[in-house]
Amino acid sequence: MDSHHAYAELLRLVRDAGILGSCASVLGWDERTYMPRGGSAHRGEQMALLARLTHEMTTAPVIGELLATVETTDPTRDPASDAAVNVREIRRAYDRAVKLPRRLVEELARVTTRAQPVWQEARQNNDFEAFRPSLEKIVELKREEAQAVGYKGAPYDALLDEYEPGADTAEITRVFAALRQDLAPLVKAIACSGRTAPREILAREYPVDRQQAFGRAAASAIGFDFEAGRLDATTHPFCSGIGPGDCRITTRYNPRFFNESFFGILHETGHGIYEQGLPVKHYGSPRGGHASLGIHESQSRLWENQVGRGRPFWDHFFPKAREMFPEALGDVKPDDFYFAINDVRPSFIRVEADEATYNMHIILRFELEQALVSGDLKPADVPAAWNEKFRQSFGLTPPTHREGCLQDIHWSFGGIGYFPTYTLGNLYAAQFMEAARRDLGDVDADFRRGEFGRLKSWLNEKIHGEGQRWRAGVLCEKVTGRPLSHKPLLDYLRGKYAPLYGV
Repeated sequence: MDSHHAYAELLRLVRDAGILGSCASVLGWDERTYMPRGGSAHRGEQMALLARLTHEMTTAPVIGELLATVETTDPTRDPASDAAVNVREIRRAYDRAVKLPRRLVEELARVTTRAQPVWQEARQNNDFEAFRPSLEKIVELKREEAQAVGYKGAPYDALLDEYEPGADTAEITRVFAALRQDLAPLVKAIACSGRTAPREILAREYPVDRQQAFGRAAASAIGFDFEAGRLDATTHPFCSGIGPGDCRITTRYNPRFFNESFFGILHETGHGIYEQGLPVKHYGSPRGGHASLGIHESQSRLWENQVGRGRPFWDHFFPKAREMFPEALGDVKPDDFYFAINDVRPSFIRVEADEATYNMHIILRFELEQALVSGDLKPADVPAAWNEKFRQSFGLTPPTHREGCLQDIHWSFGGIGYFPTYTLGNLYAAQFMEAARRDLGDVDADFRRGEFGRLKSWLNEKIHGEGQRWRAGVLCEKVTGRPLSHKPLLDYLRGKYAPLYGV
């Protein structure tokens, strides 16, 4: 077979596997939105079968043979070409997948599918012991995965690399340490400022049906296409990019807390806009996929925070919010509302944390996950370890496991290695937004008019449309002109909080 036909066949096989994986995505979305609890065991068998079939497809010897045929051909010599990108990333995925026993892949899918409703009920009932056996099995399987994949430094590297290709624990540790060192004085200064945001504004009655309408309108305004997507409710918000024309976002509603659903919607809309902006003609190949979860997270954090918590955004949306929630906001001044949504104070729940303290939540999980994977921390000891680290970082002790170690869904679906991408996303978001302002000029004036198209188009061109052409660090340099740094995030936070808190 000549190289041209070999490359075409390679793409066909990879796309077939991608379509099969998208079937699993539909089942995963259904499981976390509408599936009755009684279907958990059967769904686990469905997911295990799909995982096995996908694994068989992506590790078939013919993939290796086709890769060997095309890896040294002319179309792959330019590292930025579509062919070179696809071959590079298919090779990476293939080399990783062939190291994983089929039994392990199937068992992980089965165990994590069953674990998610167990976690959901354990969280609801504040019962860590109900979830502990599932966590123990998942940690055992993920440790086995790390050993099978292999690593140069720490075992955690093998799991981190799945979500953030090329990153390693040592590098992340250095970045996070620098961020924490510079964040701590800012958080302390805010705490000592003597100023307190009127957070009670956000804890009034916000009827869920109106929250749904207002959140959907905001998502549509910033660029989410509801002809190619939908919004539903779930326990832990997420986004499923199932395929071209089908992207599904979710949130959770609290009738007495405005932020929970609204900023959850903006966050997941950011993910959805990325998914909807991926090049459709490359669907199923790496060239049509996202660069990394850190880059994906940068898009959700950019829309949620850089845009959605900014004053220009609310210059446009606050009058609409007051019309939608007259009982809650009729007597509220725009300045007070803006201060309330940018309140800074230590809190227990990560997804509700302010921008200044959020990354401390991630660093805590990053450190605990490393200990779980290395074996230095047993799953049974997670609650005590969590509470101690939380006390050290925030000066608070979670009153319940629901507000502590049971709050996140990630461990139940096997996402160990995922959490660091949230802080990486914050860092990338700040640096991307800084570059967008440089390239586009006064985008704040756009936002005040309720116009977000120029920013969205810039992101589509610079980030979304590039797919996996560049690894995250290289993409950052190409878009912003410099390597990833925590300085833009610190500058952004200081610029926001200085006038609010007088620091």
